[in-house]
Amino acid sequence: MKTLRNRITASLTVCVLSLAAVPAAAETIIVAVGAASNSLQGRSAAKFAGDLAVELGDAHTVEFYADGQLGDEKELMQKLRLGTVHFTLVSSIMTNVAPEFALFDMPFLVQDRAHLKAIDEEIVQKELAPKAERSGLKVLSTWENGFRQITNSSRPINTPADLEGLKIRTPSSEWRVAMFKEWGANPTPMSFSEVFVALQTGTMDGQENPLTNITGANFQEVQKHLSLTGHVYSPTYLTTGADTWNGLSDDVKAKVTSIAAEVQDWSLAEGEAADDELVEKVKAAGMEVNTADKKAFIAASAPIYEAFAEKVDGGAELVSRAQALAE
Repeated sequence: MKTLRNRITASLTVCVLSLAAVPAAAETIIVAVGAASNSLQGRSAAKFAGDLAVELGDAHTVEFYADGQLGDEKELMQKLRLGTVHFTLVSSIMTNVAPEFALFDMPFLVQDRAHLKAIDEEIVQKELAPKAERSGLKVLSTWENGFRQITNSSRPINTPADLEGLKIRTPSSEWRVAMFKEWGANPTPMSFSEVFVALQTGTMDGQENPLTNITGANFQEVQKHLSLTGHVYSPTYLTTGADTWNGLSDDVKAKVTSIAAEVQDWSLAEGEAADDELVEKVKAAGMEVNTADKKAFIAASAPIYEAFAEKVDGGAELVSRAQALAE
């Protein structure tokens, strides 16, 4: 007999629910994320795992792991291909799978969450997801990670010139690195799990992340300034291994697909509702908050779009199609 354990995150508190014992023959489905359990990514994945467990009943055991317990995004992506993890959330490093995913690294491209959902339906699922499947991954849905903001311990960031010389941690994305170099910073890719200590010790001056990740990892404890730039909307993709997906029954596939769509709407709504609340939270923790001059950042970002059009096959058309969906 096995005990079905689901870690369901409610608000910012992790609750562990022990459910009824299931037969030894039950199949185990592992859902794991590298993100903090109290971040929106962690809570979204926990909701997916919990809802899936309810829908599948005693025929399956669903196990959920967060906080990088089974590895960071890169390691989890490899485990999807091996079949040792069945579902995870992949964000910025999806560009390593197919360069077209760097569409979401283009600064100030996504206008709002409705625009993101339209891009998911018309571009991600129809064009980008098939490219990921060729490398052994199946992208099931695009969820909220959030609009990225900049924190640092040196000064408010109002224009790109204020980033000059600052050591800024970025994800392992060539486009995010290129963006911050273009703006004058000294960007350094680093695993998310290492960021808090890097900020605490001064190895990094700052970082950029959605507010849910900033507060989920308690960066407000080791950073003085939060600058609201909203420079990139960073989605996270519910992803499974292609072999895992092909091995699921039609009934399980249908339930996974339905739950993924429900969690997409839930995560987008949660992200939008959290924006103002989390700004107040970091202010209460002592951070100084300013709103950056977005026009200055947009003007300084033109070379990134030019490089994307040159380097990514069909990049200019992809950007145009995405921008048109805002209408």
